[in-house]
Amino acid sequence: MEEIRKEFVQFLESKNIDAAAFANAESQQFEEWLQLFSQVHPKSFLAQKLYQINQIRRKYQLKK
Repeated sequence: MEEIRKEFVQFLESKNIDAAAFANAESQQFEEWLQLFSQVHPKSFLAQKLYQINQIRRKYQLKK
């Protein structure tokens, strides 16, 4: 599961989302997304959560 978590964090960072801030502020939603991410292909996850990902990106923009 730790490997999946790392992949999920990398996925979020590729979408310019600060995974740590997201996990700290909305831990329940983060864990739900992690669970789904572990069960489906990343492209399928993106298709299912695209609108929500955009909202999360606005809240937890990754600082570069």
